[in-house]
Amino acid sequence: MGTRLTDSVMYAHLWATPELAAVFDERARLQSWCDILAGLARAQARLGIIPAASADAIAAARADALDMDYVAEQTRLTSHSTLGLIRGLMRVLPEHAREHVYFGVTVQDVTDTWFGVVMREVGTVVWRDLRALEASLLELAAAHRDTAMAGRTHGQPGAPVTFGLKAASWADEVRRHVERLRDGRDRWLVGQLGGAVGALGFFGPAATELRRMFCAEVGLADPGISWLTCRDRIADFGQLLAMVAGTLARIGAEVYELARPEIGELAEAAPPGAVSSITMPHKRNPEGSEHLDTLARLARSSAGVLTEGMVAAGERDGRAWKAEWAALPEVCLLTGAALALGRQLVTGLEVDAGAMAANLDRYGEALSSERVLAGLSSRIGKHRAQQLLHEVLREDGGDPGRGLVERGVVERGVASAADVRSWMQRPAIDTAATMVDTVLARAHAARDAEAAEWTSQRRWT
Repeated sequence: MGTRLTDSVMYAHLWATPELAAVFDERARLQSWCDILAGLARAQARLGIIPAASADAIAAARADALDMDYVAEQTRLTSHSTLGLIRGLMRVLPEHAREHVYFGVTVQDVTDTWFGVVMREVGTVVWRDLRALEASLLELAAAHRDTAMAGRTHGQPGAPVTFGLKAASWADEVRRHVERLRDGRDRWLVGQLGGAVGALGFFGPAATELRRMFCAEVGLADPGISWLTCRDRIADFGQLLAMVAGTLARIGAEVYELARPEIGELAEAAPPGAVSSITMPHKRNPEGSEHLDTLARLARSSAGVLTEGMVAAGERDGRAWKAEWAALPEVCLLTGAALALGRQLVTGLEVDAGAMAANLDRYGEALSSERVLAGLSSRIGKHRAQQLLHEVLREDGGDPGRGLVERGVVERGVASAADVRSWMQRPAIDTAATMVDTVLARAHAARDAEAAEWTSQRRWT
């Protein structure tokens, strides 16, 4: 049973998906480390550094065969991060191969290469989920291209927009994350073979060729130079994930606010059996929307730790690097959970176009003040027009829904009633709809040009 609420049987589903939790499970991590050591051994054997028979034996070693109690005991006994693993492997390897496992490498060579593998696996999931989320948002934007609603600034109704514009802005932001993920792929997916201080002195003239072959064995790119204290790749990846979670939280915040009963324009799907409140049965809480905010807060926190890791000293610095062991899995798991929840929220989102229209009517002609301001500005100047409308809309006892703007403007002799009515005739949403069309066309063109699989687009081999 987990010692943290986020790991507990009751609550783990809120903080991770089973798919990504499997990436960071201890046995899966150890197997990945064994696979990395196997790739290294194969590369070393090809260069004659170790015997081929040893490489074969190392490649056959499985994490399931390890005595985990012994590995943990030896890790504590030696106070070394991977010596317990080395000794555990030596116990399951044939005698002729024992001296060749972990040959000439350090902890960071294994764990930083594992980070490359992790970023490849997590990035693949994030790419898939972002594109699926984008597809749903594009459908939403197209369906509501002309659905007029009140635009809100500072929490107050301002001027008409369309719900399609709102959904298109979400989709456009998601598209930028897809592009960031595409552009960062070749920066992030690299291996590490730096040895003691990054100079690879243990391997002599064969060092750089060994690194190239090793990286190819584990499906990562050769970085060209050791990056033991260069932690920008990890920070970059973590910050992108935090930004993805932030976008999802922005969508959730909109749903959270617009689901308020006094607004009632959006609602989350109500899963069968869901209970919002055990004391107030009438409530339908936006649980998913608010949890997206929670996940984003935690993701930003972990990404901040990864950015702190960029301040590292010398050729190795455990202060920065080991903090990543906790923070990188955390931001990956949190963002994966946010993406799964965000996809569910968007695909099940209930849009009440009638409530949107009713709210436009309820707020009255005040929501046309921008259009009246534009019309008056051509007559008396923008700043005079703004002051005039400010006075009209704040007259004692005035109700903007009952002709106050028209009456106030006409009484001041600056425009006719017909002028005011023409300015207020319909919501100024034509340009909003045009922008939706732009986003749709741009996104579909980009999606048609890119592969569905993230790693299939890499430029390296």
